[in-house]
Amino acid sequence: MAIWLNKDSKVIVQGMTGATGMKHTKLMLGDGTSVVGGVNPRKAGQTVDFEGTEVPVFGTVKEAIEKTGADVSVIFVPEKFTKDAVVEAIDAEIPLAVVITEGIAVHDSAAFWAYAGKKGNKTRIIGPNCPGIITPGQSNVGIIPGDITKPGRIGLVSKSGTLTYQMMYELRDIGFSTAVGIGGDPIIGTTHIDALAAFEADPDTDLIVMIGEIGGDAEERAADFIKANVTKPVVGYVAGFTAPEGKTMGHAGAIVSGSSGTAQAKKEALEAAGVKVGKTPTETAKLAREVLGG
Repeated sequence: MAIWLNKDSKVIVQGMTGATGMKHTKLMLGDGTSVVGGVNPRKAGQTVDFEGTEVPVFGTVKEAIEKTGADVSVIFVPEKFTKDAVVEAIDAEIPLAVVITEGIAVHDSAAFWAYAGKKGNKTRIIGPNCPGIITPGQSNVGIIPGDITKPGRIGLVSKSGTLTYQMMYELRDIGFSTAVGIGGDPIIGTTHIDALAAFEADPDTDLIVMIGEIGGDAEERAADFIKANVTKPVVGYVAGFTAPEGKTMGHAGAIVSGSSGTAQAKKEALEAAGVKVGKTPTETAKLAREVLGG
């Protein structure tokens, strides 16, 4: 089992013919992902050879879905074109759109997030500014290294791309059902709560690891959700224990003001919901091992 992505997922790449899209399409194919097409209106009708795998290029997302049955799009287009690309994916009603692009203006993210809601939320958006989603051994959509872990029974949801990779590596001997990098921007399509609910419903996920970071109240809201709705054990980590107050750190969403949004406040909220919280990623991995009895 997995959440949102499995071996049967058919993936198209918006921006496949650009340098970043080409690089990561090749890596995704190498991980066994079923990449069935690219989208570029200027190169429609062409095919791209990825070491013997011919991938067609379509003019629109709608055409790509009609011709291939695609149900996932991963978006690698430059930030100034990203809003239009996501809106096109939403209009085509693709079930999952994974937005890798960083540096997107907040009003653009707000616009396509609101547009998805207006259209009935038929398209789940992961990101933007995220590493993507991987179900090890089945499919990998985005930029997560596919060789640092194996299939297993841990579900991972993380705001941070780098910490996604570190946690997958720290627990590589146990393995993961699915790992989701949701991104750290102020407005994102899929939240900690969305992933927690999906992992709670997945019969093959035994433990959930949740990585947050300073700023905002997403982790506090996730703590309330865990307390009310999650029966599986949850282990957490909050990046930014040493961050100074009032300073924007890294991700656009990571800003602290007074006691609001601090790592300590988030840690306390999570622990009050029964979540074991590590002070470092390595300590968090150790806690996960203890919960799983190894």
